Amino acid sequence: MNSFEELEVWKIARQFRISISALIKTFPLEEKYRLVDQMLRASRSITANIAEGFGRFHYQENIQFCRQARGSLFETLEHLTCSYDEKIINKEQYDSLKSDFQNTLRLLNGYIQYLIKAKTQNKTDNPNN
Repeated sequence: MNSFEELEVWKIARQFRISISALIKTFPLEEKYRLVDQMLRASRSITANIAEGFGRFHYQENIQFCRQARGSLFETLEHLTCSYDEKIINKEQYDSLKSDFQNTLRLLNGYIQYLIKAKTQNKTDNPNN
């Protein structure tokens, strides 16, 4: 692979980020510097960390950035849950995005496992060799 843009996990995380971005545009103005800002930052952090990890020259660094992406993914879910609890979004919106979250999490966990396996199978920790 030549670019993080070829990674299926990045593509799915990107779609999740785009969905979050579209959703928060419907939030009340008073949430602009609260939930809106937090959700936007957390969702952007998912794809940014996957991309940054891909650009590292060591499996372990890539794994660590993917773990940070996973943390941001869970942070985004918490903000979605808060949005639902505060009746900013409805159950259908929440359920749909939670399903997208679960799909993204599944792919991200799979990618992390792939990197761990590749790290143990290679004599060097450089995925670009």
